Amino acid sequence: MITRLLFALVGTVMLGSGAAFPADSSRKPNFVFILVDDMGWADIGANGSSFYRTPNIDSLAKDGIRFTDAYAACPVCSPTRAAIMTGKYPARLHLTDWLPGRGDRPDQKLSAPKIRPALPLEETTIAEALKPAGYVSAHVGKWHLGGEGFGPLEQGFDVNIAGDHTGTPLSYFAPFERNGRFMPGLEQAPEGEYLTDRLTDEALKFIEANRERPFFLHFSHYTVHIPLKAKPGLIDANLQRDAAGPQTNAVYAAMIDSLDESVGRVLGKLEELGLAEDTMVIFTSDNGGLATLEGPFTPATSNAPLRNGKGYLQEGGIREPLFIKWPRGIKAGRVEHMPVSSIDFFPTILGLAGAPLPGAVDGVDLSSVLKGTGQAPVRSLYWHYPHYANQARSSGAPVGGGPGAAMRDGRWKLIQHFESGRHELYDLTADIGEGNNLAAAMPEKVLEMGKQLHAWQNSVKAQWPRQFNEWKNPPVQAPAAGDIVLHSRGAFVHGEKLQYEPQPHKDTLGYWTIKDDWAHWDFELVRSGRYRVEALQGCGKGSGGAEVEFGFSDTSVTMTVQDTGHFQNFIWRELGEVQLQAGRQTMTLKAKTKPGAAVMDLREVRLVRLD
Repeated sequence: MITRLLFALVGTVMLGSGAAFPADSSRKPNFVFILVDDMGWADIGANGSSFYRTPNIDSLAKDGIRFTDAYAACPVCSPTRAAIMTGKYPARLHLTDWLPGRGDRPDQKLSAPKIRPALPLEETTIAEALKPAGYVSAHVGKWHLGGEGFGPLEQGFDVNIAGDHTGTPLSYFAPFERNGRFMPGLEQAPEGEYLTDRLTDEALKFIEANRERPFFLHFSHYTVHIPLKAKPGLIDANLQRDAAGPQTNAVYAAMIDSLDESVGRVLGKLEELGLAEDTMVIFTSDNGGLATLEGPFTPATSNAPLRNGKGYLQEGGIREPLFIKWPRGIKAGRVEHMPVSSIDFFPTILGLAGAPLPGAVDGVDLSSVLKGTGQAPVRSLYWHYPHYANQARSSGAPVGGGPGAAMRDGRWKLIQHFESGRHELYDLTADIGEGNNLAAAMPEKVLEMGKQLHAWQNSVKAQWPRQFNEWKNPPVQAPAAGDIVLHSRGAFVHGEKLQYEPQPHKDTLGYWTIKDDWAHWDFELVRSGRYRVEALQGCGKGSGGAEVEFGFSDTSVTMTVQDTGHFQNFIWRELGEVQLQAGRQTMTLKAKTKPGAAVMDLREVRLVRLD
């Protein structure tokens, strides 16, 4: 309590007036680090969005440098935030999931490892490392790296507004409280005040109060995280607009409108105070955009042309917008294609501030890249995510959203799936959408990168999921006298291209372009009986006619795929009857022929009890 009071008094003293500094090449740069929650790479005009309006964010790219291949250290939030704060991989920190993390569920095949409950106090944060160099630091917005005793004030920040253990705001509109608990520093607020606006007010106060000394502002927005809430007027305005692409969400667009206004206000304040030349503004996100159903108005966005989104190791889950503006040090209008990561901010900021590294880190100092005087060392980037994400089904996760790891080495990206041992290999230069898995065609490359990835995992002492006892974790179970539903999201996929596509308009097994790819489902029957097999299938024009077999322990039914005009135009088919015995069962799905470009899309199979 005394510590918090002292920091509050310091903040009050800093509100005094002072002369603005002119641009000074000998002065240490200020840092404004704008971190957005759940914003996708494709959510910004500078990265190709035609629906979201981001003129102020776009100006950062126009007036500074745009990184095309920037990555979050994890497909979910807390680990990426820990990486930003420390310059270390989440796997090394043993903080690999959002806090406190999703608990294990009975239908998982693997059990997640135990993670750190907070960012450890023994780790040195950016704020702590900058203190010896004379910096004052503030955290404004989402923290989500620990609760009482592990908040921003205990991790080196002089000011904390709104940062605590929670990952979502208590409210997007004032009062900023829930069940009598307020967001720190926001206890007083006019009724109906919008959170993004209020956090911006607090950020501007800090900038003005500390304009006479070097400062680090960690401006960590809660937006655009669910629950999606925006100003009604902005929602109405976006509802009147025509959507020309896959991004159509008016509520999400309205939240981005407020975010962009916030960025404009920050840039305007820096200009007003004469600090713009001496201040580096960094804009990025903590993971990909939410592209699956998870509450009202979701999916929040589309990450196309990237595949999947938050919670997935595909590009849509980890590739991030990154724009950096620093008029004194960065030439305007630059585009940089080198892969960079959240782990690089820590050593880069310290290097530019003239502060020594407190110890070994995983990131690299990008100072020479930013200044245009050199290139960072060539290296690979790694991800280790031994968890089931909220954004995916809890089992049978063959394509992301489940326990796995990944690495990027130049143009090549490898993804490994812990449940099945399956690998995906992509040439990102030619295939940014990760639609052409080259693992089968290039086994030597898979082996080479797999060995490198495993060596890195050992070097950081990565934690691994454990195997569940499968008999204590039964799969889909039918009631004694009911039907059983086998959805595509619960399939275990085998092969190279076949995959579950989680987008709501798809929600299907698709990309079945290789005949020998196949899938299976595990389920359990309480009692024996006769069942009718029904399938919800779709098939693109000209690809009909494939023969597929639904196999059980000692019987099977076959179906000739019907052309439905589009792969996501689904129709129900009745396939025949099977006699099944009580107990553990497996249904396999295999193609016997593939006359067209693809076999089919399959959303669901039902076993309808007849007796």
